[in-house]
Amino acid sequence: MDTRTPTTTHLTDDQRLDWLRLIRSDNVGPRTFRSLINHFGSARTALQRLPDLARRSGAARPGRICSEEGAHAELAASKRLGVSLLAPGEAGYPPRLATLDDAPPLLGVRGALDVLMRPMIAVVGSRNASGAGLKFGGTLARDLGEAGFVIASGLARGIDQAVHRASLEGGTVAVLAGGHDKIYPQEHEDLLATIIETGGAAISEMPLGHVPRARDFPRRNRLISGVALGVVVVEAAHRSGSLITARIAAEQGREVFAVPGSPLDPRAAGTNDLIKQGATPTTEASDVINAVEPIMGRPIELREPGEEPMASEPEASDRARIIDLLGPAPILLDDLIRMAATSPTIVRTVLLELELAGRLERHGGGLVSLI
Repeated sequence: MDTRTPTTTHLTDDQRLDWLRLIRSDNVGPRTFRSLINHFGSARTALQRLPDLARRSGAARPGRICSEEGAHAELAASKRLGVSLLAPGEAGYPPRLATLDDAPPLLGVRGALDVLMRPMIAVVGSRNASGAGLKFGGTLARDLGEAGFVIASGLARGIDQAVHRASLEGGTVAVLAGGHDKIYPQEHEDLLATIIETGGAAISEMPLGHVPRARDFPRRNRLISGVALGVVVVEAAHRSGSLITARIAAEQGREVFAVPGSPLDPRAAGTNDLIKQGATPTTEASDVINAVEPIMGRPIELREPGEEPMASEPEASDRARIIDLLGPAPILLDDLIRMAATSPTIVRTVLLELELAGRLERHGGGLVSLI
């Protein structure tokens, strides 16, 4: 069983430096990065134009642009730690993650690159897990590993650490919320070292030195589901982080699985609700395998961000009309383009300007709003 996809990208050293500078600059997230590359054709040109783009949409002052010295320092520090900064399409960048619109332009990868190219199943669950949940999670991860799947999880307490330990032999990937040198929880530094030593890997989109904060974990969760064919939730109370992962997985088009539990145990309330909402009930590895086998043979098409730069620039009247149509209530991009009565290129350019000025928020499902 193998769904490896031929690599389609290889950055030069200069390009990698430019990409790192761009993604580390203020108001540039993964989607903005992709838009900038699409618009200008290269990160170097985008870096030169950032101040002007922000100014057009009313930014009081240009956002911070990552310096060459700062990017060189991060690349050197990453190399000392054994971390490679990889672009979508390069060997070691998980193929399914590369297909997402908000895939990290540069992913920090540490460990065995080949394990990241194999089919993955994410297994997540409660930090305050029951003994039965820990046992089932470990058994499921081990059985999936024997069937050829790599197990991805978040290195958290409870279910995450149990499935990592159970899948060391078959291959496991830890998805980090902080930088590679800021492991959370700290007590799992030894577990991560064991994962790396036994042929597994760790990934993060955060720079070295970044200490994870509460808002970083949902962002991390999209990577957990993004690398995988499907996500299994073993235990989850109402309003738990694992349910966020399940929701993101569904938005990404991933399969969602849930382990049923006792209605008397609050740690099963979230998983039981997922089943009511259409998640696949899971009591053994075959439930997962049978569901993902039909999609194993689908080709994964990696999209190189922007091969052709866009040439059109918006007129002042176009810009004013598009901004007038925006407000605090999210609106679909397709609706905005229709109502603006101009080309999609012009609308996307204005949105890019607003985003770089810190005035635009992007929501799931192609929705945007003014901040």
